[in-house]
Amino acid sequence: MKLTDISPAIALTPLDGRYHKQTADLVEYLSEPALNRERIHVEVEWMILLANGFDGNGNQPIVEGVQPFTEAEIAFLRAIPEQFGAEGIAAHAAHEAVTHHDVKAVEYYIDDQIDKAAAVLGPDTQLNERIKTLVHFACTSEDINNLSTALCVKQAMEQVWLPAFRAIVDHLAAKAEEYRDMPLLSLTHGQPATPTTLGKELAVYVYRLNRQLKHLESQEYLGKINGATGTFGAHLAALPEVDWIAVSREFVANRMGLTWNPLTTQIESHDWQAELYSTVSHANRIMHNLCVDVWMYISRGVFAQVPVKGATGSSTMPHKVNPIRFENAEANFELSCSLLDTLSATLVESRWQRDLTDSTTQRNIGSALGYSLLALNNLLGGLNSIHPNAAVMEHELDANWEVLGEPIQTAMRACELKGLPGMDKPYEKVKELMRGHEISRQDVERFIDGLAFDDETAARLKALTPATYTGVAGTLVDLDR
Repeated sequence: MKLTDISPAIALTPLDGRYHKQTADLVEYLSEPALNRERIHVEVEWMILLANGFDGNGNQPIVEGVQPFTEAEIAFLRAIPEQFGAEGIAAHAAHEAVTHHDVKAVEYYIDDQIDKAAAVLGPDTQLNERIKTLVHFACTSEDINNLSTALCVKQAMEQVWLPAFRAIVDHLAAKAEEYRDMPLLSLTHGQPATPTTLGKELAVYVYRLNRQLKHLESQEYLGKINGATGTFGAHLAALPEVDWIAVSREFVANRMGLTWNPLTTQIESHDWQAELYSTVSHANRIMHNLCVDVWMYISRGVFAQVPVKGATGSSTMPHKVNPIRFENAEANFELSCSLLDTLSATLVESRWQRDLTDSTTQRNIGSALGYSLLALNNLLGGLNSIHPNAAVMEHELDANWEVLGEPIQTAMRACELKGLPGMDKPYEKVKELMRGHEISRQDVERFIDGLAFDDETAARLKALTPATYTGVAGTLVDLDR
């Protein structure tokens, strides 16, 4: 048995196979049928604008000789993309098998549906053989493609990716607040350093991710409809009295809900896509950093994992609970970034007025966001399965009294500036005591007592412990947004 002979066809990529359930929501917006459905939508709405004019009531049709569509005819046309399902997908594929052109196949598919209009609306409907001329009127394929792609990506981001991303940010924000005052030993260069709080460290990620979220929420999605090389040449040749620039702006901005791009070649220049994918890639990398940090916190014992009943951590070591969700997220963020970076780099280039490299490249947008969505799902699952191990955190802090060298030597500097004796070379004196030695609370107190601190400063320093030396970390959590 050859696997290629099995029906239905076996998925080649894990996004459509092993991970299908986790990424299926993107199929609604970034699959090939989703793109074709959006193409049909754009074509139909263009017809309606040309027939019924700006005000939508048919008083000023844009194309002379076309009667305004009735409400019933408009509803019929709009139902074509709305009802585009398995049968429609097959019919479109049949046309494309002949035309070898996906947008031309869309045009013929709409023609097929118009043939059915008389049976629904009656023999007097304008939706007949003659009106087929209005389908794709004065359009180049890229007029339809760029708008359809923008709508698909916009909806995928707003309906699927951004909600999953916000769920990560919201979870981290809630945990940052919950753990705002929970002391944590810092490690800089992997060595014990000034303590912080777990909440403050999570708030750092909240702040970083919120910056990217703001960029994404203000992201523009551009579109154009201006002909074969962006000059409205065919439009003016056919109907020179029409203000085609105004028509284009109306259609893109008001009918499609996109940002109108007035200056293009045959293609919309894709700069907005490069900006979007670059920002998503940046957000991916921040979350990748989070995955690595949490993985190491788990390894260190700062976070404990909640075992999943029945799950196997190792085929040979029964005790293991592996941080696989974070590892899965880490790997899929990397795959997503590689695709997004390629999209960002290549889509902004086109040979003169048009080449076709962008066409096949854009078919990978779903994969790029799919790997990121898979990573988001795994990251959230991982975050929901961990909790702080207070005993480990307390032990780490109590075992590293040398981290109080920083506040002591800084206080010595302040006292030296005030003229107190014996406070010279504070860094060097503390370094001699602290560096390379195991230090206890008693060692710290003896050192403080051996210096001529004023009583208030000495008391303040002696009251410090590694667990209380966290500055205003808890207060900083309030600034994470």
